[in-house]
Amino acid sequence: MQETDNSRREFLKVMGLGGLGLVTLSSPWMSALADNNAISTGAANKVRVGLIGSGSRGCYHLENLKSLEATNNIQIVAICDNYAPHLNDGLKIANGTAKGFSDYRKLLEMKDLDCVLIVTPLHLHASIAVDAMKAGKHVFCEKSMAKTVEECKLMYDTSKQTDKILQIGHQRCFKPSYIKAIEYIRSGKIGKVNQIRAWWHRNNDWRRPLPAPGMDRQINWRLYRDYSLGLMTELASHHIQVANWVLGKSPVSVMGTGSINFWKDGREVEDNVAVIYSYADGTKFVYDSMISNKFYGLEQQVLGDKGTLELETNKFYSENPPKPAGILQLVNDMEHGLFTAVPIAGASWVPETASKYKGDYISLDDKIDEGVLQLIGFSNAVRNNKPIPQLLEQGYHSGIWTVLGQQAIDEQKLITLPKEFNI
Repeated sequence: MQETDNSRREFLKVMGLGGLGLVTLSSPWMSALADNNAISTGAANKVRVGLIGSGSRGCYHLENLKSLEATNNIQIVAICDNYAPHLNDGLKIANGTAKGFSDYRKLLEMKDLDCVLIVTPLHLHASIAVDAMKAGKHVFCEKSMAKTVEECKLMYDTSKQTDKILQIGHQRCFKPSYIKAIEYIRSGKIGKVNQIRAWWHRNNDWRRPLPAPGMDRQINWRLYRDYSLGLMTELASHHIQVANWVLGKSPVSVMGTGSINFWKDGREVEDNVAVIYSYADGTKFVYDSMISNKFYGLEQQVLGDKGTLELETNKFYSENPPKPAGILQLVNDMEHGLFTAVPIAGASWVPETASKYKGDYISLDDKIDEGVLQLIGFSNAVRNNKPIPQLLEQGYHSGIWTVLGQQAIDEQKLITLPKEFNI
């Protein structure tokens, strides 16, 4: 408990939130972490939370909520899952404080419930979130927002109509190195951003073992189009949100391609995708994902004329790196003279190979769990009955353009956003 509170206080100190400053210009939602520095432990100030969907990700959130009970005056009062083993896992973590439900609608009837976390398969996000907000509950919903653009808009509109908080779980919004990187960008340190590139590569079939025969679609829902859009909604949605955050805008069009060319096992979603998003000023966001080779892992690069940011590995590379001092420079010069090939036909034939500059760390304090921080922000928002600035819009634009990216892959054409989905 104390460790969680100390992590939050250290984060506020590191990010300069004592006086807010530039960090709140790049990430307005950070002010939510500075609210209620000393939270009252009274019953009237308690945030009573229900969780819908206690699979692996749901239990991750439950563990984080449990760690915040004392320091942030949070209580887990209800857990729902229609698969009994998962429900039991969740109730075990709650350790006697929560009622169990197999039907989320019964959970929403609880009077002593302020908010819910929705951690279900994608196709259920919209219906549960809309029902919860109409029942008077604030909502934290895991990304991606929803399975269709119509569902994304319905969730957004319902939040506005009911005046209930709707926060989508893009936890990179709370990651220290990402916040510092956005400060670099806003201050002009990397110059004009001309391209963003990202990838997410794995090497596994993405299947989970079945606890019993006949449960494939329930357990492996990510592989079937009735429930998921595969790599786009499960992985790409993270990096689309960050690209929009970096540029301070959403795309105007997207084109893409994808196929099932390795895991030919009856799945209905692609095992590799590649998409290009275009923004109004001509900037491109280039993304690809595959699950048959993990060599390059995942990364998001922001390329400006003065420098490059690699956000996942927390590195900054200047276009004009400082020269090493003294003996290091001498060794470098000797190695260059000894081992660099002399071109036969002049300098125009020298290949422009990648820079060997190892860069600098963006943030020296990048070990704080941003998954915890986003729940602190959400609980403070619920307590104050005030949504965190811009987070709903971040989730909406990411959700919309994730779905449109899949549409571009499906239809093999350039896709733009219909006007009725502008907000």
